[in-house]
Amino acid sequence: MAAQVTVLGSGSWGTALAIHLARVGHAVTLWARSRETADALRAAGEHSKCHPGVAFPGGLSPTANLEDACSTAEAVVVSCPSHAVRALGETIRPLLRPGALIVSTSKGVEQDTHLTMSDILKAVLPEHATRVSVLSGPSFAREVARGLPTAVTAAAGSQSVAEELQRLFHAPVFRVYTSTDMVGVEVGGAVKNVIALAAGVSDGLGFGHNTRAALITRGLAEISRLAIPMGADSRTLYGLSCLGDLVLTCTGDLSRNRTVGLRLGRGETLREIIASMNEVAEGVRNTASVRSLAHSAGIEMPITEQMHAVLYEDKAPADAVVDLMARRLKQELD
Repeated sequence: MAAQVTVLGSGSWGTALAIHLARVGHAVTLWARSRETADALRAAGEHSKCHPGVAFPGGLSPTANLEDACSTAEAVVVSCPSHAVRALGETIRPLLRPGALIVSTSKGVEQDTHLTMSDILKAVLPEHATRVSVLSGPSFAREVARGLPTAVTAAAGSQSVAEELQRLFHAPVFRVYTSTDMVGVEVGGAVKNVIALAAGVSDGLGFGHNTRAALITRGLAEISRLAIPMGADSRTLYGLSCLGDLVLTCTGDLSRNRTVGLRLGRGETLREIIASMNEVAEGVRNTASVRSLAHSAGIEMPITEQMHAVLYEDKAPADAVVDLMARRLKQELD
């Protein structure tokens, strides 16, 4: 059944989801922060910067009017950078239609509170707390916009809400599985960005497939070490939203996080890299917040620790890899 859907965020991911939802047959409003951006999207009939050549389907309407975007929406997809989720959630609270489904597609952990994105939305949108859900999985925005086959996870606190989200997004080329393990889905989605930075550094230094495979595997161990004590189901971590997304982000050329790591490994500074990028690589912020969360919980995460040293303490990427390899010997399942 067609629905009124609003996507908050006109970056590559938000726009790709808006295109997909409109193709499914929903009436989609794509909200941009600036009127200039909304006008440009409307005039071009596509997002020329993020998805050149991908025409907006009928039923997709860009706007910069947040009240108009939210007031009639049956589902609101939050697709902004993780550090902006709280402020945006607070802003839309008085604008939302009662009973609206809230969908978080942002990946991260809040620095000061250590809350996941869905927990932030539950806190700032108490009237919609039971309607907050998460969409996550191995899904590059460019490929979703092009309509290439993709599979993701729809997670919510109740199976009925997860199934509602599943029905909203499901399409012949976009398969959606349900889960009620929001912790596993979100922690996996946040930490995999950190591991992708490390995989990019390894590639940038010229190390081989062996090194990358080791980082992915030990990265999954780090994610598990953090997520399971937080209440995650270990089976979630071997699914689309964690292992699937981890493999994609660590190996795919479209990964912004891997690209940042790649450029760090080749000798560029973080400041130079960020200045040249149009969109946020969430792993940079995630590294600081995930490390803080791990420290508060007394959990050892050596890859995250070394990436923090590279990003925030000017440690040479090659030295970080050496220190990872030189750690004390141990059993694999410790």
